[in-house]
Amino acid sequence: MRTDDHAPVSLLVLDGDGISPEIIRATLDVLDAVQRRLDLPFDLTRAEVGLKPLATFGTTVPDKLLDQARAADGVILGPVSHNDYPPESEGGINPSGFLRKHLDLFANIRPALSHPDFPARCGVPVDLVIVRENTEGFYADRTMFAGTGEFMPTQDVAIAMRKVTREGSTRIAEAAFRIARQRGGKLTVVHKANVLRISDGLFLACTREVAKAYPDIAVEEILVDAMAALLVRDASAFDTIVTTNMFGDILSDQATEIAGSIGLAASLNAGADHAMAQAQHGSAPTLAGQDRANPASLINSTAMLLRWLGGRRADPRLHTAARMIEQAVATVIAVPQWRTGDMGGPLGTSAFAAKIVAAIETTQAGEME
Repeated sequence: MRTDDHAPVSLLVLDGDGISPEIIRATLDVLDAVQRRLDLPFDLTRAEVGLKPLATFGTTVPDKLLDQARAADGVILGPVSHNDYPPESEGGINPSGFLRKHLDLFANIRPALSHPDFPARCGVPVDLVIVRENTEGFYADRTMFAGTGEFMPTQDVAIAMRKVTREGSTRIAEAAFRIARQRGGKLTVVHKANVLRISDGLFLACTREVAKAYPDIAVEEILVDAMAALLVRDASAFDTIVTTNMFGDILSDQATEIAGSIGLAASLNAGADHAMAQAQHGSAPTLAGQDRANPASLINSTAMLLRWLGGRRADPRLHTAARMIEQAVATVIAVPQWRTGDMGGPLGTSAFAAKIVAAIETTQAGEME
């Protein structure tokens, strides 16, 4: 961990597929504005993942990518169209899963926050965070040392294997309890141990064991199907939620859409030593090249990365940068005429980003505190 206040913040920026070039460009414009306001040096390394390197090098993940990611202070990953990739044996590696696995980014942290001027879809304010286990579960590219967790013993039978470990369950529970302590002091454990008695049973047992070290945190346990219904009924009843990989993926998309729009949803993949900002949504190839994509998700995710780095480096400027970005996004979406099309506004990607840059440039010193 670097402690030199003058050391540049090294960021690996990975351009992916679909709308990725447009929202990456918008995010870098925002970082440039923050850098100018705070005299905060960023050392950016650019690289491509996905379909472009597949066509050039025969793989979606270039050979030096992992070394570059490990050497950087943080990673910003644009959306990828991994559903369109060929089999992994033909170079079609999912860059997102690859980096989550090899950088051990075990926690996927996804806030769902409504804005006063862009209200939640179910009529009540939402301010919660879902802490999702990120390296095991039903995800086929993260469950096996070799091969995948899916296979077909015959042409008519497909089998998917789910991996839940004591180590994985314990460390995601510990991460969630720490976040709950920083927030409202309440944690909801979401599971399906009534049916998946062994695998979710292990996850639930681990969260109960970790809870013993956090007597100040109020803990409740809810079945995942009930949780999906309760979020729709009143998402404001929840603060911090912890769950396994696939359940967390589904519930976080639901929660952020309830909060207003998945296009605003921040997402951080974090481990003990590395972190990666990544938009919560996909690559939206039907919008590619049309200047119609909302870049706010990746911009807000980058703010989360800067806050994580601020804690690592003990650099208050990075915390200030994160607040500045989040405040600027909130300022812009408060004005209907400044929103992108998915939020009912008239602006395209670049014009929306320009409004955020302008908001950063006009932020007063007192507003950064």
